Amino acid sequence: MGSVSDPGELTELAQPSFEEFQKQTSLMTSCTLLWKELSDHFTTLEENLMKKSEALKEMIGALDSQTQSSLESLKRREATIERSVEIRARAALESLEKARDGGDNGGGEVDDEEGLLSALKSLCLKMDARGFWSFVTARKKELEGLRSQIPAALVDCVDPAMLVLEAISEVFPVDKRGSGEKMTNDFGWACVVILESLAPVMVDPVIGKTRLLVTPSVKEKAKEIAETWKASLEERGRVENVKTPDVHTFLQHLVTFGIVKSEDLGLYRKLVVGSAWRKQMPKLAVLVGLGDQMPDMIEELISRGQQLDAVHFTYEVGLVDKFPPVPLLKAYLRDAKKTVAEDSSNTGRASHLVARKEQSALKAVLKCIEEYKLEEEFPPENLKKRLEQLEKTKTEKRKPAAVPANKRTRASYNGPMPPAKAGRITNAYVSSFPFIRSPSHSPQYASPAAAYPSPPTTVYSNRSPPYPYSPELIPASYQASPIGYPAYNGYCNGPVPAPAPAPPVYHPHYPQQHHQHAHHQQAYY
Repeated sequence: MGSVSDPGELTELAQPSFEEFQKQTSLMTSCTLLWKELSDHFTTLEENLMKKSEALKEMIGALDSQTQSSLESLKRREATIERSVEIRARAALESLEKARDGGDNGGGEVDDEEGLLSALKSLCLKMDARGFWSFVTARKKELEGLRSQIPAALVDCVDPAMLVLEAISEVFPVDKRGSGEKMTNDFGWACVVILESLAPVMVDPVIGKTRLLVTPSVKEKAKEIAETWKASLEERGRVENVKTPDVHTFLQHLVTFGIVKSEDLGLYRKLVVGSAWRKQMPKLAVLVGLGDQMPDMIEELISRGQQLDAVHFTYEVGLVDKFPPVPLLKAYLRDAKKTVAEDSSNTGRASHLVARKEQSALKAVLKCIEEYKLEEEFPPENLKKRLEQLEKTKTEKRKPAAVPANKRTRASYNGPMPPAKAGRITNAYVSSFPFIRSPSHSPQYASPAAAYPSPPTTVYSNRSPPYPYSPELIPASYQASPIGYPAYNGYCNGPVPAPAPAPPVYHPHYPQQHHQHAHHQQAYY
């Protein structure tokens, strides 16, 4: 028989381990937590999917609605094509009738804005690009009216983009006019106004600025025009010497037709910096994709001494904290004052040109202070006082010199008379005119003495102190010995008597001009 096992041994082997139980408990707890975490995660995913699904449904509904409205709009446009053709035909017939009757004022005067709009609409309906261009360029004085009425007129045009490209093709991308007309008439302003007016007309009314209402063929033509302009930069004097109106037209052309190229940003930056003084340049710089480069461009303008332009760029992109405007304006005034001082020291530089330069700087800074509301940070009172001083000086210089009441006339002598002061100046002042003589060197004219009435005693106080003088009071001893004096315009046809020793001369003290200038050049900021 087999051996019987010990009961104590069986009990010890069958008893479970407490450590094993703890491990099982810990494992169950971990599984429970993991299950809960996974459940929460999947619940979150499900909720997110539901939200996205709802958002997609809303977007699909909105797109369906936009698609439906676009289709309806296309149907309306399709339905009005025949009417548009009728309108164009009627406008053409009316134009022909007016031309026959001599009543077409497309190139004449218009009375008011309604007449201006009517004339522009007539040209746009007929797609008369040449007439449209001639009409606009003949009305530079009505610039604000053109800005407001051209967009309204282009709306009625069948293909406004093509009309504009054909209209400005006279001067852009290459000026086709003769050299003489190029020098006398710069039509860059007209190109800019027309291109700016076209921009809102080309915007899709449903999608917005992201989509322009321009056909692929017209867009390709606009790209070709831009490439032609870039290729002609060498003829225009390269980027550094190209004219600002041409730069403005080119950049506005890119923005209007949406043909900006990222690989040309370097060229755009050079063009913008070279014409930074133009009012629209900061906005155009952002529109052509130079917004990220604005800080570097502002620093470049400051280094070039164009602090005023840098202020405009700063406000356009909101970098006022990084580039405070008041220190820039003060630096601009310091540079301007230094330049004025250098020009003043140059004797070949006209004083009125120097004053005009200082006036321009002061007016520009005052306008900038007013535009950006900087009166508290930079009070303009001192600048206004200095500007008033310059204006006053300019007005005084324009006043005509005083003319004596008794003008001498020559009865028997046909030659020109010398100035009224000739022969009557008693001080040591030397005139810049070669024909003015001092009283002691008064020439003897060949005409009879009776032809020269003696003027009454007169007091002169312009450049000399009050000093009574009368021709009759000249002593006879002053006309003693003759002296050979060169003839001037027939004034001295014979020997001129030489003067005796001159009487004592009063020398007034004249304040030096540079002292007065230094007094006015005091610091004003």
